Amino acid sequence: MKLYLAPLEGITGWIFRSAVHECFGGFDKYFVPFIRPNQMGHLSAREKKDILPEHNRGMYTVPQILTNRSDDFVRTAKKLKEYGYEEINLNLGCPSRTVAAKGRGAGFLACPEKLDAFLYEITEKADVRISVKTRLGVEDPEEFYRLMDIYNKYPFEEVIIHPRVQKDFYKNVPNMEVFDKAARMSRNPVCYNGDIFTVEDHARFTEMHPGMERVMTGRGVLSDPALAREIRGGGPAKKEELRRFHDIVYAGYCEEMSGDRTILYKMKELWTYLAPVLTEHKKYAKKIKKCEKCAAYERIVDEFFEQEEVISSR
Repeated sequence: MKLYLAPLEGITGWIFRSAVHECFGGFDKYFVPFIRPNQMGHLSAREKKDILPEHNRGMYTVPQILTNRSDDFVRTAKKLKEYGYEEINLNLGCPSRTVAAKGRGAGFLACPEKLDAFLYEITEKADVRISVKTRLGVEDPEEFYRLMDIYNKYPFEEVIIHPRVQKDFYKNVPNMEVFDKAARMSRNPVCYNGDIFTVEDHARFTEMHPGMERVMTGRGVLSDPALAREIRGGGPAKKEELRRFHDIVYAGYCEEMSGDRTILYKMKELWTYLAPVLTEHKKYAKKIKKCEKCAAYERIVDEFFEQEEVISSR
């Protein structure tokens, strides 16, 4: 079984990915949150930092591009190849309304003819291996059969399927009936993505889909950064490992960002997922949420790890 870390915008940047890899490991591929090509053809400061080889040592990292313009994709893929990347992922799954309204991400799925022409162009002109991360459609899961006919025309590295439509966002349950049919239809390797939050979730999925060899998880890793290791039969995260993981992420943000408010915004976001791992987490989560200075934050985190233990039944 191959395990992939999903790209989550604003969360799974290089600092988070590096900490997961260093402290827990277990992933075969780490996907970079999407690069959005601009008119000047330049990478943003965030995008450059995310894909720098020195920020991805020891990891098989796959950059992701969000666009509906083939020339932008090809130009960006060429730039990424200069950094040493041979595999690029196309984002056809982002459900954000602002993204979809511009016909990008999952919004591009509403225009199958344009998508077909786009895929033809990029597979002909981009000198890299291409994978696709997709949803089932925009409004109706039945849209996906038409999309699969299109995907089957092209030699993708893999098709990563999140079995919800754009309108679902992350609500409702994944449509496994359509996923199963699509997996059988696909001429390209298929990877499953959706609602793998625990070892038990993964076990249920593999029991029902014994032939599926690739699984992607994202949100589950935010609350359990050792998830991939556990799926592979390793132990759950120990308190000292979680402390080290936190400290690596925190030090990375302190080095890369300026101002207590900016740093704490990122750490508070992390704790919304991570806090329930420890006992008496509600009390400390409230304190962390109220923090305005890094010095106060550090004292609360020290106390949290000193006084509480990992919840073993999670």
